[in-house]
Amino acid sequence: MRYEAITWERLAEALARRLDGAAPADGSSWLKVAVDGPPAAPGGEFAHQLAEALRTRGRSVLVAGTGGFLRPASLRYEYGKRDPDAYYDGWTDNGALWREVFGPLEPGGTGRVLPDLWDPVKDRATRSPYVTLPPGGVLVLHGPFLLGHWFPFDLTVHLRLSAAALARRTEEAWTLPAFARYETEVGPGDAADVVVRADDPRHPAWTGFGGQGPSGGRGPDGT
Repeated sequence: MRYEAITWERLAEALARRLDGAAPADGSSWLKVAVDGPPAAPGGEFAHQLAEALRTRGRSVLVAGTGGFLRPASLRYEYGKRDPDAYYDGWTDNGALWREVFGPLEPGGTGRVLPDLWDPVKDRATRSPYVTLPPGGVLVLHGPFLLGHWFPFDLTVHLRLSAAALARRTEEAWTLPAFARYETEVGPGDAADVVVRADDPRHPAWTGFGGQGPSGGRGPDGT
């Protein structure tokens, strides 16, 4: 896989340009975008950068993170607070994401989305109000392990760290086996539409769209 240097700002503009001319694959009125990556990657920050690039093009955008859809502590820590397998497939409430986020954005949906459900620090419901994303709006969901769940994304971006960079920048070292499992079972570098190397967050590089770098005939903005 070949990478080309790019700035986060140019990357956001390239993705916004691509999305601005895209139609939802499921026939709905809303585009759905994944910014997938470990906590050590700047996924949340980039999701908001992408949202701003889309808003300058007149698009309504809702940014949400899987951190707002964690299960209660009693379920997350059923096998202990440092179980990597539970972290991988038991911490995020994927059912709630389907029900509260993706369901309302299906064809014929209301567009009435819950931006978050659970506060993991206070371990109680956030009670956030629903937000109505108008037709033509874009959902940008960020967090780890987003691929491989059949979520109806129209564009998937994977922020990739080498094993060494991931180990160096991950505060919770016990989670590293979960990311190794993700690589083995899902292969996000192959599954994503766009892969961004983020070993050094000051100097990202990307593959272009569909994994096509400079040799694929695309310029640094993906055109």
